[in-house]
Amino acid sequence: MRGERLGEQHLYFTWEVKANDRDYHRQFKTKSFLCWKRRKYSDNTIRTAKYNILTFLPLNLYEQFHRTANLYFLFVILLQTIPEIATLPWFALLLPLACLLTIRGVRDLVDDIVSSWGWGPSKSNFTFSCCNSLHPSLWGSKADLLLLASSEPCSLCYVETADIDGETNLKFRQALSITHKELVNMDKMAAFDGVVVCEEPNSRMHKFVGTLEWKGEKYSLDSEKMLLRGCRIRNTDICYGLVIYAGFDSKIMKNCGKIKLKRTKLDLLMNKLVIIIFLILVVLSFCLAVAFGFLVVDLQTKHRYLAAFHSSSSPAREAFLTFWSFMILLSIIVPMSLYITFEFIYLVNSCFINWDLEMYYSPLDMPAKARSTSLNDQLGQIEYIFSDKTGTLTQNIMTFKKCCINGLTYGEYWNKYADGKLVFYDPSLLIAIREDEDKVVREFWRLLALCHTVMVEEKDGQLVYQAASPDEEALVTAARNFGYVFLSRTQDTITTSELGVQRTYQVLAMLDFNSVRKRMSVLLRDPEGTVRLYTKGADTVIFERLRPGCPNEHATEKALDTFAEETLRTLCLASKEVEEEVYQEWSQRYHDASVLLQNRAQGLDAVYEDMEKDLNLLGATAIEDKLQDGVPDTIHLLKKGNIKVWVLTGDKQETAVNIGFACRLLSDDMEILEEKEIYWSEHCPLSPGSLQDKLLPRAGEAQSWTKKHSLLTRMGWHYGAQQVQEDLASRRERAFVDLASKCQAVICCRVTPKQKALIVQLVKKYQQVITLAIGDGANDVNMIKTADIGVGISGQEGMQAVQCSDYALAQFAYLQRLLLVHGRWSYLRICKFLRYFFYKTFASMMVQIWFAFYSGFTAQPLYEGWFLALYNIFYTAYPVLSMGLLEQDMSAKKCLEFPEFYSVGQKDQLFNYRVFFVALAHGTAASLVNFYVALWAFDDMAGPGGICDYQSFAVTVATSALLTVIAEVSLLSLLYWDGIPELIFFHPLDANQNALTEPYILLVVLLTVVLNTMPSLAIRLLCHITKSPYRDTKVEVSTVELKAHFQRGSTRRRSSYAFSHKEGYADLISGGASLRKKPRRVIQGPSPNGDLQPAGEDPPRPRTSVLAKESP
Repeated sequence: MRGERLGEQHLYFTWEVKANDRDYHRQFKTKSFLCWKRRKYSDNTIRTAKYNILTFLPLNLYEQFHRTANLYFLFVILLQTIPEIATLPWFALLLPLACLLTIRGVRDLVDDIVSSWGWGPSKSNFTFSCCNSLHPSLWGSKADLLLLASSEPCSLCYVETADIDGETNLKFRQALSITHKELVNMDKMAAFDGVVVCEEPNSRMHKFVGTLEWKGEKYSLDSEKMLLRGCRIRNTDICYGLVIYAGFDSKIMKNCGKIKLKRTKLDLLMNKLVIIIFLILVVLSFCLAVAFGFLVVDLQTKHRYLAAFHSSSSPAREAFLTFWSFMILLSIIVPMSLYITFEFIYLVNSCFINWDLEMYYSPLDMPAKARSTSLNDQLGQIEYIFSDKTGTLTQNIMTFKKCCINGLTYGEYWNKYADGKLVFYDPSLLIAIREDEDKVVREFWRLLALCHTVMVEEKDGQLVYQAASPDEEALVTAARNFGYVFLSRTQDTITTSELGVQRTYQVLAMLDFNSVRKRMSVLLRDPEGTVRLYTKGADTVIFERLRPGCPNEHATEKALDTFAEETLRTLCLASKEVEEEVYQEWSQRYHDASVLLQNRAQGLDAVYEDMEKDLNLLGATAIEDKLQDGVPDTIHLLKKGNIKVWVLTGDKQETAVNIGFACRLLSDDMEILEEKEIYWSEHCPLSPGSLQDKLLPRAGEAQSWTKKHSLLTRMGWHYGAQQVQEDLASRRERAFVDLASKCQAVICCRVTPKQKALIVQLVKKYQQVITLAIGDGANDVNMIKTADIGVGISGQEGMQAVQCSDYALAQFAYLQRLLLVHGRWSYLRICKFLRYFFYKTFASMMVQIWFAFYSGFTAQPLYEGWFLALYNIFYTAYPVLSMGLLEQDMSAKKCLEFPEFYSVGQKDQLFNYRVFFVALAHGTAASLVNFYVALWAFDDMAGPGGICDYQSFAVTVATSALLTVIAEVSLLSLLYWDGIPELIFFHPLDANQNALTEPYILLVVLLTVVLNTMPSLAIRLLCHITKSPYRDTKVEVSTVELKAHFQRGSTRRRSSYAFSHKEGYADLISGGASLRKKPRRVIQGPSPNGDLQPAGEDPPRPRTSVLAKESP
């Protein structure tokens, strides 16, 4: 955030775009690298792939050798090329390393191809040199365009910006009046030579500043005249624009982060462990080499007749060479097979995710998809989830559920056996409407049909509404379904059909909604000549303006409380009859206020206040913003698993709060901290005693911090106009993260795609936790890339988020199974695999050190070459793979019933430094038993019938080590006992038949296995009896009630519609700019199929709706 805030001060107006002049832009160059230059103005080609033909090999090798183990293997291979210290041919280690690098390289290439398949490369026919036309049937905006003209009245263009900010309500953009009037045909469009001077390409999605210079005049430009890449054109036949930013210069691409190499926590730990093992090997090799040097000196002193053999070298040189020989000999303690097996386990566990029928969404025929095969274990360590709202938590479907009219509530299920799929059914309401005797009922539905800014058009005999929000459309549609149909409007009239009778009302004034008023009113003259005021808004503002003694006020409040408990979006309706004299006097004051040059808004608000009082209460409406199935239960389980859920949305705060209550992320017993309550200025630096002391508990007050908290913030305050010092900005960021991390829930509103990523980055920076981001639109791509795990929802906003994600799901509810089941299992399997692998390696290979004490410290290997080659890839492969692929400490059902055990992965309990050193000590102890028991057995065995040769001793030690590690893994999981006979059967008996068929040797092997396994078994039984298998798994989590308890005085959930509804089209309606006229203004130009479209004819258009998510 800090970098973007400071960067805003350096945005100069040096970006010039000239229409219809290709050569003008080609002359501008900018420095690329060293002396190379590239074109300043990008074309519209976008490639998001990480690799190409030239960069794949060097970049992938660079990424792979970031793993310390690969560097270690390469170092050992280089040592093997020195003949004086080589113990094996150099290619014996090079081939496994090449195989490992090839497997990982192919996997990375396939992942990159799959991830960039739907997102790029993409290219359209847009260039800077021409004015382009857009047909909604072909695409939305593929570049950032300046709108020049459209086929709509006054060159309006309706757009949906769900892929940019998550909002699905219809917005409008309007061209400059000069271009609307002048550019009326294709010839004038082709001759247009205007020059746009504006700011350099930047990531500010909601701001644009520039000027258009044309015919010697300058015209101001702002964001309301821009069509950004990613927006979808709705209900507009054709529009023309001038490309301002294309390709990677577009604002949506400036908000997309770079592709980052994601590595798991265990992978990073393995790098450190490899370094530790390497240092241990260096110390051991140095000690053994020093011992060899002293032995050489001793031999030369006591046996001078052997001096001739050492005449060509000194003891120091021989010790130096022996040091490197031991480094090569002991290098097998970190075998390459560990990483090859790693990749296989990751791949199969990814397939388990893909094959899980519980995460298969049959309506869309869409299974879960693990798009990355190297992050499975990290799914079991998630601590923070950052979720988008629109399309991720919700379905974007607004449904009229209930209403209260004249104190009576309608919409309750009269049948207790109803399955809940019925949207609205109440026979008593239908009877009341049809009888048309209750004046309040009639006025209630009349208000919904009249008091709005919805625009309507008729297509194929059906009415199609264009609304400023889905809520508004739901209310007008509800009135339509109950017989009060909004038919048409002009600048001064509204025509309705009321129970089959057509009526026309004269519009006297429209008192539009804004975030301060939280209400909207319309002043009408009905066909009988009576002036009436209809008002709808939040219950708090409506109740304040009711006439004294208004009937049914208490009953309506109780209905609102009931609606609020069900997390419905509510709205209050009121009206009054206005006397003619009062209206005439008010009309003059309204006109005077509307022509003020200064403080016009304040003057109009004061006039509105005088009219909107002494109202009669009609009732209240309740709208449901439908959540995806299972969202409340999923959040409930995730919170019980000690996972914190943050919602990052580009929507308004009030809408986000309502969804927070609906999905049980927020509850009424939470104390909600809003942005204005935690705002700090740059002139008042954070210090102990200010923000922390007010909002965070002190050490001595920890017991009093019992009330649950949630944080609501708008991200605009992160961008200051003044430059701040580095330490102050860092302290402010840390204070925000510290405060937010102590809250039960956090909702960030009005965030841009780049800000979403910056929030995730802040939490990762200051909390050092594993994060997951989940979203469904292009505005979530940057957040998904930044988080440790990115999950894409295959929603209605396209597949951009899925293409850039690590895992793809069809529903948010599947996240609980992905984390609590597959994530936990993967973490458990990988941790047990690592623990067992290190144990078995130390148990068998540390014997080389003990053997060195009896071989004169000469780095002579104890084992045969075939055993070293087959030990990891054959003899012990079966139990390792069984544990890595099939290990389950509890079933999937139990994982979901007891999500508290998920915290095992968050606390790194199953594999950490302590577990590693325990495995090291355990393996070392086993190696001591294996070697010295065999050594004791072979003592004084010389003779005709004795077995005392070196090879027999090596086979005995190797067999003891092999059976010991197999027995040990059987103790970890009894599922693997059936693997022992197979492994014994495949043991190469022909290596030394005398040793393995001798009963004495077999008894020695049995004794070794018993001595190694009995202490381990006793310790495990003792731990199982005395303590839980997972320590410290109990976590303090707040229970998310499935039934919210509404508190009096809380208005957040009641009238969320009035809070979330945005300013409508009242100005456009009053001015007549938005009204469609016949014949419609259509610029002569190409039709969607490429043919010329004659002026005056309507080009064919598919049917669209405001709530549609895909392109028409």
